[in-house]
Amino acid sequence: MKPTVNIIWFRRDLRLADNAALYYALKESKNVLPVFIFDRNILDELEGRTDKRLQFIHNALQEMQQQLIELGSSLSVFYTTPVEAFQQLLENYTIESVFTNHDYELYATQRDTAIQALLQQHHTAFKTYKDQVIFEKNEVTKDDGLPYTVFTPYSKKWKLKLKEFYYTSYPTEKYFNNFYKQTPQKIISLQQMNFNEVDVDFPKKSLNVEIVRKYQQQRDFPAINGTSKLGVHLRFGTISVRKLVQYALPLSETYLNELIWRDFYFSILHHFPHINNNLAFRKEYDLIEWRNNKEEFEKWCAGKTGYPIVDAGMRELNETGFMHNRVRMIVASFLTKHLLIDWRWGEAYFAKKLLDFDFAANNGGWQWAAGSGCDAAPYFRVFNPTLQTEKFDKDLKYIKKWVPELNSFNYTKPIVVHEEARKRCLEAYGKVLKKEK
Repeated sequence: MKPTVNIIWFRRDLRLADNAALYYALKESKNVLPVFIFDRNILDELEGRTDKRLQFIHNALQEMQQQLIELGSSLSVFYTTPVEAFQQLLENYTIESVFTNHDYELYATQRDTAIQALLQQHHTAFKTYKDQVIFEKNEVTKDDGLPYTVFTPYSKKWKLKLKEFYYTSYPTEKYFNNFYKQTPQKIISLQQMNFNEVDVDFPKKSLNVEIVRKYQQQRDFPAINGTSKLGVHLRFGTISVRKLVQYALPLSETYLNELIWRDFYFSILHHFPHINNNLAFRKEYDLIEWRNNKEEFEKWCAGKTGYPIVDAGMRELNETGFMHNRVRMIVASFLTKHLLIDWRWGEAYFAKKLLDFDFAANNGGWQWAAGSGCDAAPYFRVFNPTLQTEKFDKDLKYIKKWVPELNSFNYTKPIVVHEEARKRCLEAYGKVLKKEK
């Protein structure tokens, strides 16, 4: 006779503490079986056999597994497609309910629809919960119910709503005795999935309170350790956004605003799904004639443009999977405005390289830089990399770290002249955006 279980399906929420779906699973039922799926629909699309994000996920699973073993339970980890994984689970268990947290990206919603249909055939409930954001979908809208497309009024309504919203942590630990008891199962190794292990010094999960307190003053200077670097932990849910909001509220409204930007971009993704289809938020921007010079794009990717702040940022990204947010804006502006290369090329490159890659925020950031997004920088704003350097890295500490050959004959000459590139950009944008002011 098959054991009867309820399943907690971990995806972007790799933690046992303060996890919405896990809380409801453990509170409502017994014999909760923890499941994670290395999704071949995603992994088979990765280029190469080394990916720092995969290593991060594996490390997080190992940490969770240690906690579960101490509780007499174990993760069940699959390396297959989600449909095939659940077909195996249905063969081995009688499953009453599957609990999981909302996921908002296009593939995720399609995946969940397929899983729900499969479970319905077996009279198994599929229960999903909000976890990776504070507010989602239609929870923060204008008074007439329409979505916000400008951040500032959205953030004001968000903060008002927070005052009346219960957002404290979910006390999952109260129900830890409801995990399904089983002997520990070994987590599949990266080598067994034909991926290489990577020795990466990932950012710590703990929040540095002093960094948050000084966030407004220090966040724009890449040479200073002035940002939390918790993006990858938010991306994969090894830390709760509710916990970060609780920290930020008394310490830094500027840091809180960064968390609100996440919710804002998820809201845009929900209300304007055409951005999932590689389209500009503001559709007239799809008429721009991009130059799309492949040689110049490759130099941008490699950090060999001859503009030190741009090159430093790209080299930092390539080596670490991280890039300082101020520098992200500079390199994105340079690609789209100076080189007139389609923002989608940069978006796709960041998607491959960033540890904290998240479609909603990545798409929002790139469209902001290109001028095509909601609440975006106007098309005629073209960052001057030299002035940005003088303002945010005047002592060149950040640049020299990543571009050690800066003052030697080996450093590449600039691939474009700023004023000429700016003029070319304004002409190209102006052809299709003459009415914009």
